[in-house]
Amino acid sequence: MPVQPNSHLLRAGRCSEVGRAYLLTAVVHHRQPVFSDWKLGRLLVAELRRAHEERQVNSIAWVVMPDHFHWLMQLESPDLGRVMGSVKSRCALKVNQETGRQGPLWQTGYHDRAIRDGEDLKPFARYIIANPLRAGLVERIGDYPLWDACWL
Repeated sequence: MPVQPNSHLLRAGRCSEVGRAYLLTAVVHHRQPVFSDWKLGRLLVAELRRAHEERQVNSIAWVVMPDHFHWLMQLESPDLGRVMGSVKSRCALKVNQETGRQGPLWQTGYHDRAIRDGEDLKPFARYIIANPLRAGLVERIGDYPLWDACWL
């Protein structure tokens, strides 16, 4: 029987706070570089935007990397897990439909970091946006198609 990660246990007993900013990371199953195809990355972008437009979150910054994404947002819905589950689920359905693939798109769970009240969000946003540069995917962030920040 395969070993299951226990990362979900870290969230046991935790509650999400409406109005709190969170830095989130979700990783593609087996770190497959699914989003190297920027058209598939746009399917994830559409789901991030949908969560924003439905006022579940206030998106501050995000970047879609080939095998994961980072999202800095302020939670407007009472359940962070439900927001992330919806984004990942809808994205998986669309990507699998578009590519004809089957099975899981995402690793189970996600990493979240609650940002302290009064903590400056711009360094977190800069860190997120600079990911493609640090990974050597582009030499200028303007050349990377799958990112956004509310300050631009």
